[in-house]
Amino acid sequence: MKRNGSHSCVTRKSRFGSRERDWLKGDPNRGCVCLYGATVDMQPCASGAQSSSTPHNDLQLVLCTTSTTMQELCAQRDGKALYVQLHGDLVRRLGPSERPLQMVYEYLTTMGYTDPVRIQQEAANSDLSCLIRFYSGECKRPVNADQQERTLLKGVFSVRKGKTQLHKWAERQVILCGTCLIVASVKDSLTGKMHIMPLVGGKVEEVKRRQHCLMFSSAGSQAQTYFVNFDTLADCQRWYRQASKIVSQTVSLVDLSCYSLETVPEYLFYSQDITHLNLRHNFMTLEGSGSLINLPRYVTSHLCMLLVYIKYILYIILYDLFTYLFLQTLFLDGNHLDFLPEELGSLSQLNSLGLSFNNFSQIPAVLEKLSGVDKLAMAGNRVETLQLCTLSRINHLKNIDLRLNGLQCVKNDSLEVVSQVTQLDLRDNRLASLDLSSISNLEILHCQRNQLGMLTISGFTLRMLNASSNCLTTISIYPVPNLLTHLDLSQNLLEYLPDWVCDCRKIEMVDIAHNLLSELPSRLLSSLSLRKLLVGNNHLLRVPDLLDHIPLESLDLQHNKLSSLPESLFCKALNLKYLNLSANALETIPSCSQSEESLSTLQELYLTGNNLNENCGSVLVGHQNLRVLHIAYNQFLSFPPSKLSKLELLEELNLSGNKLQTIPSTVSSCKKLHTLIAHSNDINVFPEILSLPEIKLVDLSCNQLTEIQLPESLPPTLQELDLTGNNSLTLEPKALNLFSHITTLKIDQKSITTGELQSTSTPWNHGFSETRGQRNKLCVSVLAVDQLGDSAEACYGVFDGDRNEEVPRLLQCTMGDVLCEEMQHCSLDSVYMSNTFLTSHRKLGMAGQKLGASALLCYIHHEPSDLGGYFSLTVANVGTCQAVLCRNGQPVTLSKVYSLENCTEEMERVKLSKAIITEDNKVSGVTCCSRLLGCSYLSPWVLPKPYVHTVPLCSQDEFLILGNRALFERVSYQEAVLTVQAVRDPQAAAKKLCSLAQSYGCKDNIGALVLSLHVGEDSCTCEPPLTITDLHRGPHTNSSSLTVPHGPSKPATLMSSSGGVSELNSEVSPSEVGSEAGSTASDEHMSTTAPRSERRCSIHPSTVLCGIMVPGSTSQHPGIFQRQPSSATFSSNQSDINLDSDDEAQVQGVISNGSKLEVEVDIHCCAFQLRSGVSDRNKNPHFGKESDKLCNQNSVVESATNGCLLAVCGREIVDLKKSPSTSCLFGKKLSNGSVVAPEDSHNIIEVALEAPKKKSGYFTAPAQQDPEDQLIVPPCLEQEVREQLRGQTPVVSCLSTASITSALSSSVWPSVFTQPLVSAPGPSPMIQQEVYDTAL
Repeated sequence: MKRNGSHSCVTRKSRFGSRERDWLKGDPNRGCVCLYGATVDMQPCASGAQSSSTPHNDLQLVLCTTSTTMQELCAQRDGKALYVQLHGDLVRRLGPSERPLQMVYEYLTTMGYTDPVRIQQEAANSDLSCLIRFYSGECKRPVNADQQERTLLKGVFSVRKGKTQLHKWAERQVILCGTCLIVASVKDSLTGKMHIMPLVGGKVEEVKRRQHCLMFSSAGSQAQTYFVNFDTLADCQRWYRQASKIVSQTVSLVDLSCYSLETVPEYLFYSQDITHLNLRHNFMTLEGSGSLINLPRYVTSHLCMLLVYIKYILYIILYDLFTYLFLQTLFLDGNHLDFLPEELGSLSQLNSLGLSFNNFSQIPAVLEKLSGVDKLAMAGNRVETLQLCTLSRINHLKNIDLRLNGLQCVKNDSLEVVSQVTQLDLRDNRLASLDLSSISNLEILHCQRNQLGMLTISGFTLRMLNASSNCLTTISIYPVPNLLTHLDLSQNLLEYLPDWVCDCRKIEMVDIAHNLLSELPSRLLSSLSLRKLLVGNNHLLRVPDLLDHIPLESLDLQHNKLSSLPESLFCKALNLKYLNLSANALETIPSCSQSEESLSTLQELYLTGNNLNENCGSVLVGHQNLRVLHIAYNQFLSFPPSKLSKLELLEELNLSGNKLQTIPSTVSSCKKLHTLIAHSNDINVFPEILSLPEIKLVDLSCNQLTEIQLPESLPPTLQELDLTGNNSLTLEPKALNLFSHITTLKIDQKSITTGELQSTSTPWNHGFSETRGQRNKLCVSVLAVDQLGDSAEACYGVFDGDRNEEVPRLLQCTMGDVLCEEMQHCSLDSVYMSNTFLTSHRKLGMAGQKLGASALLCYIHHEPSDLGGYFSLTVANVGTCQAVLCRNGQPVTLSKVYSLENCTEEMERVKLSKAIITEDNKVSGVTCCSRLLGCSYLSPWVLPKPYVHTVPLCSQDEFLILGNRALFERVSYQEAVLTVQAVRDPQAAAKKLCSLAQSYGCKDNIGALVLSLHVGEDSCTCEPPLTITDLHRGPHTNSSSLTVPHGPSKPATLMSSSGGVSELNSEVSPSEVGSEAGSTASDEHMSTTAPRSERRCSIHPSTVLCGIMVPGSTSQHPGIFQRQPSSATFSSNQSDINLDSDDEAQVQGVISNGSKLEVEVDIHCCAFQLRSGVSDRNKNPHFGKESDKLCNQNSVVESATNGCLLAVCGREIVDLKKSPSTSCLFGKKLSNGSVVAPEDSHNIIEVALEAPKKKSGYFTAPAQQDPEDQLIVPPCLEQEVREQLRGQTPVVSCLSTASITSALSSSVWPSVFTQPLVSAPGPSPMIQQEVYDTAL
C-alpha cells in the first residue's frame, strides 16, 4: 500500500494496511471515510494506484469515528467542504455538523445490515463507492460536466449580429441559459448592455459556408439573428444539441430538476418569458441570490407553474409564494406539510395544486379562497374521513385524488348535493361501504383495492367505473348509466350481473373476471356497443346463443366449466379478433361459417387445456386470418396436413402437451411463422421448419427425437432452439457447428466417456423453463445448483429484471458464490441469506444504480444445530418472485410479495419515507416493488433487504415451484400444484407452467423452476433404533458382495480411480441408493450383549462419532453411519502403488473388456466393529455350511487390522463431503458393479453393487451383472486369479486397546484412518479374502 505521508491511501484495490486494521479493532464505531477528488466521476475509475499529483482523481483514506463531523475532517485536512454523492447521481454539500462515517453506517443499516462489526467491514469496502461516495471540494463544489452543460453553457466566441454582411465579427461573451441566448456587449465581461434573445419557437441552424458556426434566430415578426463561430467541433455540437431542445418547446419551460442545485443560476433571471419552472429534487438553500427565498425578486411575474421539492420545506417559503400572481400550477409533493398559510389564497389564477405525500389530515381550508383550483392531488396523506359537505363548500373542485390515505369513511351529514365533482379517486384505502349518490355529476370513479361490500353511486353522468379487487356482492346505480363506457368489476364476489349493466347503451368494455358468476345474461352479448368482454375465472356452464350480429372484438372465457359453445358464435361475431377459451372442458368448437366461404376475422385463438382432438382441425382452418393459435394440452394425435397449409398468416403455434408423433410437413407453408412450441409430445421426426424465412423460436423439448435432418444453412432469424429432454437425440459435431450462430441453444449434456453419465446423486432433481413472451429479449434468469460444492446441499434461484437483462444475468452468475462466502462467516440462516442479498446488491456496482431485479433464492441444507435431522429449506426473496411448496397436495407459500399493492406494511414504509407513488402504484413511476436488488437510486424507498423464511422438509413435501411475477399472475397456486402433480418430469412440468401462463394471456417474460423432492421417510433408508427384543435376537447376517463376472476372453486394461472407489450412481438419489443399492453387506457377527449399530442415510447423517468396540470392553458405542467409506481404505495416499486418484495401474492377471473398470462402494446404513482376529467364518455355522458352495463364487472381503476389524466412524456431513477420500462419491455414474480385488496392501474393501429397483424396506437382494461390462479372465490366468481372490489366512497381531482409545480421543480424529493401521513390526499382513457369487 502506497502512502502520501498522511492518512491517504492511494491504492483503491488494497485500501487497508496494518495501521488501518489496528484502528478498526475493538471499537465498531471506528472506521474510515474514502474521499475522492473534486471532479464528480459518474463511473468509478479502474482499480490501481493513483498519483497524488492528480488531485482530481486522488483517493484519500481518512480514519475517523462515527462522531467525527465534517468540520473536524476539513480542519484535519485543511479543506473547505465535503460533498456526498448517492448512487452516482445527485451531489449534496455536507453541513458542518454532519458526520460522514455515521452517514455511511446509517445507510448500511437502512439497507438491512444489523451486525455492527459487519457494518464496519462493509463501510470499508471499495465497492460501496457506487452507492455512497464522498468528495473533497477544496475551492468549489464538485460538478458533473454533463449536468453543467444542460444547466448552463457559456464561453467567449466570435459573434456577428444580423444576416447582412454590414455587421462585423467580434469576440463576445455568449451564454445559453434557461430559454434565452445572452450576448454581452463587452468581451470577457458581463458589464454594460446585455443582448437577450428568446429562443422558444425560434430556430437554430448550422452555417455550411463557415466552419463550426451556428445561426440562432428568435420567433415572431421582429426576429433577431445571431451567428456564433465556435473554436471546436465539440463545442459546436454541444451548443446545437442544447439549443435545439429549447427552440422545440411550445411553452417557456425551464427544467432544472435533479441537477444537485443549491441556488438557481444567476443567468436564469435574464429570461423574461419563463412560464414553467421545475426545481424538484435539488438541494436549494435559503440564502444567496438564487435561493428559494429570493426567487420571487427575480423571476418574472408571468410564471404560471412552479414545481418545488425539498425534503423539509420551510413555511417561510410558502408565505412568499403569494408574490407569484400569475402562478397556475404549484406542486409541493413529498414534503412534511400539514397546513397551508392563508396568504396563498391570493393566488387567484392557481388551477392545479399538488399536496400529495405530505401530512394533511383534512382538506386545507385555504382551498375555499383559491377559487380557480379545480384539480387537487392529496394522495398519500392522512385523511381518514371525507366529509362531502366540505366538498360542497369548495364548489370549484372537480378532480380530487385521495389515494393511499387510509380513508375509512365517506360521510354526508348535511345531505347536500355535491354537483361540481366529476372525478374522484379513492383507490387503496380502507373503505367497507361507499355511498356517493349525492355526487350527482360524477363521471369517473376509481375505488379499487378497498374492502367494499356495497357500492351506491349516481348514474346520471357516469362514464367510467373501476371497482375491482373488493368484496362486492351488489352494486346500486340509479338511474341507469347510459353514458357508461368502461366497467371493471373483476375480483369481487358477484354471483349475478346487475340488470342495469345490460341496459347501458354505450358500454364498450366489461371486465367481470374472477367472480362467482354461473351464467351470462343473453342481453349482454346482444349489446350493439360492447367491444370487449372479460368473463374468465367464473363458474359459467354455458354461453347464451347469439341472435343477431354483434360488434364484439375480444372475448375471454378462460377458466370456466364450458363443455360447448353456441353454434352461431363465429357466424354472428364477425368482428371477433381475440378469443380465449383455455382451461374449460370443450370437446368441439363450432364452425366458423355455414358456407364454404369464411368471413372470420379472428386473429388470436387460445384453446389450451381442453379435450379437443384432431377432428377440430377442419374447423380451425376456416379462420384463415389466424396469427396466434394455442391448442396445447388437448388430445391431438395428429394435425391434418392439408388443413395446416391453409393457415398461411400464422405467426405463433403452440402444440405442446398433446400426443403428436409428427408435425405435418405442410408447416413449411406458414411463411410468417416465427414461433413453434411443441414440447411434451411424442415427436420423433424433426419438423421441416428450418426453411421458414421468419422462424425465431423452436421448442421441441421433452419429445422422442432421435436425429435431425439439417439443411445446408439455417435461417438468420433463428434465435432460440430448445432440444432438451430428448433422451435418444445425439447431435453430431457437424450439427453443433451449424447451430453455433444461434443465440440460445438448449441441449442435454451427455457424457463424453463411454458408459458414464455426469450427474449428481441427490434426493432432489429439477427442471426449469424461461420464456421470452412477446419481448425481444429475455429478462428472466434461473439459477440451479443441485449440489452446492461437495455437500449434499442445493441452491436454486429465479431473477426477474422486468425490462432489463443485465442485472438478472449478473445475479445468476454471482449469487451462488456469494452465498458460499457468507456461510463461512455465519451459520445462522436468516443472517447469511440476508447478507447474501445485501452483498449481491453491492456487487452489482454501476449496473445496480439505475437497474434492478426481483430475486428469489432457495437453499436446501441441514440445520447446523441438528445435522442428524431432516433437510431444511431456507427461502429469501425481494420483489415479486415467489416460491410455493407442495405439502400434502396443498400449496404452501414460502415467500413474500414485495409490491405496493400486495403488502400494506411496505406501502406504509414507502409513504413515510415520502416517496412519490404514481397512479399505477409505482415508486416514482419506475417499479411496483418496494424491495429489489439494484435500483439503488430509489433508496431508501426501495431496499435490498430480503424476506427470509426457513421450513423443515418432511415426507409430505413433494416438490417446490419457483416463479416470477408473470407466472403467478396468471396461474394460481392451486393450479400450479395440480399441474406439477399431473406431470412426473420436473422439466416438462416447468414447461407446462410457462405454456399455461402464455395461453392465459401473459405477454411478458416467464420463468419457472420445478424442484422434485425425495427427502421424506418413504425414501429414507435409516434403520430404526433397535429395541431390547432386537438386541437378543442375535446377529443379523449382512455381507458386502464382491462380484467377478465371467465372459469371453478379451484383452483389456484395469483402471483405478480414487484408490479403487468410483462415484455414486446418479440415476437414484442418495436416499434411494440405500434401499436400492443391491448390496448384501451386513454387520459382522456380534456379541449378543452388544447392540447393533443404527443405520443412517445421507438424509439423516449422524452427528455422533461411533466408537471402536474393543473385545472385553464394557462400554458400548453404537455405530451410526452416513454413506461413507473408510478413509484408511480409500484414501489414495494409502494405496500400495502410491497413485493419485487419477492415475491408472494394471492389476496383474486381470483383464477387462476395455471399459473403465472401477469399484463402486456403498456402505450405506452398515456398520463395522472391532473384534478378535479369529475369522467369523470359523465361528459362524452359516458360513461353515455353505463354504464349499460359496467358495466357487464371489467373496465377502473382511478387513483385518492386527486381528481386529475397524469400525468406520460416521462423520458430520460437512467433513465427509470435504474429505479427499470421499469427495469422489458425489458426481459420476458407474457403468456397472464389477469388482476386482486390488493388491494386498489395502486394509479394508467394502463393495456395493448397482441397485435393482427397491420394493419395500431394506433391499438385500444382489444385483444382476451387467452383460455389457464383465470381467474377463483368460483361461491361462483363471486359476491364479481365483487363488489370489480366495487368498490365504493372514497372521495378524492384535491392535492394543490403549492405542485405539488414544487415537479416538485425539482432537484430529480422522488421523486414525489415514495412518497405517499395522503397528506391529514385520511385513505387512495379507488380508483375508473369501469370494462368494451373488446372483438374482
